[in-house]
Order: sequence, then C-alpha cells, then structure tokens
Amino acid sequence: MGHFILRRLAGFVLTMLAAAILIFLLLEVLPGDPAGTMLGVSATPETVAALRAELGLDRPAFQRFLSWILGLFTGDLGLSYTYRVPVGGLIAERIAVTLPLATMALVLAATIGITLGTLAASRGSGPVDAAIMAVSQLGIAIPNFWFGILFVLLFSVTLGWFPSGGFPGWQADPAGAFRALVLPAFALALPQSAVLARMTRTSMLETLGEDFIRTARAKGLNRAQVLRRHALRNALIPVITVLGLQFSFLVAGTIVVENVFALPGLGRLLVQAVGGHDLILIKSLVLLFVGTVIAVNTAVDLAYGLIDPRLRIAA
Repeated sequence: MGHFILRRLAGFVLTMLAAAILIFLLLEVLPGDPAGTMLGVSATPETVAALRAELGLDRPAFQRFLSWILGLFTGDLGLSYTYRVPVGGLIAERIAVTLPLATMALVLAATIGITLGTLAASRGSGPVDAAIMAVSQLGIAIPNFWFGILFVLLFSVTLGWFPSGGFPGWQADPAGAFRALVLPAFALALPQSAVLARMTRTSMLETLGEDFIRTARAKGLNRAQVLRRHALRNALIPVITVLGLQFSFLVAGTIVVENVFALPGLGRLLVQAVGGHDLILIKSLVLLFVGTVIAVNTAVDLAYGLIDPRLRIAA
C-alpha cells in the first residue's frame, strides 16, 4: 500500500510541475508583453517600462519562474495589479467561499446521484427506474446557471426562503453564510448528480448480473444486504472515476454560478481578474484551479486502492 501511495504522490508532483511550467509559458514567455496587456494600448512606453520593472519582467524567464515557484511555498504570490494587495491574501479571503461551495456541491451530487442510481437499478425496468432516468436526462440537459436562475425565481423571489445573492461572511453570520450557499450548491450539484445517477445504475446492473451476487443470494442474504455489502462496493469503482472527473466541472461551474449569485469567491475573482488584465492574479488562480483538480484525481486513484485491493497488488 505504501508503494502504491508513493507512486500516486510522485505523479501528482510531476503533473503539478508540468502545469506550472505551461501556465508560466502561456502568460509570461510566449510572444506578447504582459505589462502592455495589463496597461492597455493607450499606455506610454515609459509607463510600460516602469510596470515591467515593477513586475520583474526585465529579469530572465528562468529566474522569474523560480521566484514564482518559491513564492508558492512561502505564500508570497506577488502584488495584484488591480487590487494592489498581496495575491495570497486575496485567494485566502475568497477560498473561504469557493471551497465550502464546491464541497457542498460534491457531497450533494454524490448523495443524490448514487442514491437514485442504486434505487433505479434495484427496481429493474419498472416505473421507478423509468422516472429516475427521465429526470436524470432532464438534469443533464439543463446547465447549472439555468438551475441557479430558476432557483432564484422560485426560492428567493417567490417563496423568500433563501437569499438571491450575496454573502454575509462566516464570522459575521454563520447561519446566513450557509443559507447563501445552499441554492448555488444545488445548482452546481444537480447536473452532476444526474450523470452520476445514470452511471451508478449502469454499473449496478452489470454488477448484479455477476456470479458472486448469485452466490450471495444463494447463501440466504436478503436483497438489501446483497446491494449494500456486495453490489454497491464493486459498482463504485467506475462511479468514483466519474465523480473525480466531475470535480473539475464543479470547479469550472463555480466561475459561472458565483457570478449568478454574486458570491465573492475564487470564480468571481477570476472573472474580475480577466476583465482587469491582472495577469499576476490570473496566473496564481489558474494554477490553484488546476492543482485542485489534479489533487482530487490523485485522491480518486488512492480511493481505488482502498476499494479494490487488486489495484494495490498490481501497483
């Protein structure tokens, strides 16, 4: 098991290094002047030269890259051109919104999707199965920001149960902050839970047809015990694969949903950074999003080893 974990962690480090090099090349090394992009076409050459000196763009590319990588470990990510405050402080402030939102959405997607998929598979080809598959098809067809708009119209404007936008802060009003994330979390989770429901149903139906399931039933286990002890665990491996891939869609979805609900999270900060040509902030935010997706996929690989010992032996 230790060798299996070390191999996965080594892959994580190498992938992160490759992602950092690619992001740095795209934003600072390829043809084009980052300082000129940030200041706009009307900037004078003297202003552009001053900003290049301030950002350290007059230094060799390798020195800039090494300084940026070392800054990632120390928390010194530079000064935001738009906000004139440290980038690390901005990210730390906004991640307190995005991380709980993405976590809530992931938990909701997994709970709803796996539950409905298991229920559909256990009911065979009956009306319950047909209804769940029809609803899941509808969930796949509707994008998350449309769910967000519909939720605002129903639960905020019509019923008044939840706020339509904004975020009061965890320290000022913890209950209000949680309520502000409920609708965005459901808007993010529903399309992904629909995909998970269909995937879980397919995987469960294949597993229920295996010989070991018939053996478990022959031993006298009831239907619930067979589903819980044998079928679900073996059917979860492809489902976890999809769940890990879905996290990247959840992270990307926060960029849109946070703007729909006016949440001061990382997604909205990235949109504002792009609008303000703040390449210093964009560089760190993109690496953070990429690193989060890579970390989740690494965690999924480690989960494989816990669920299926055969993968540990093969590694």
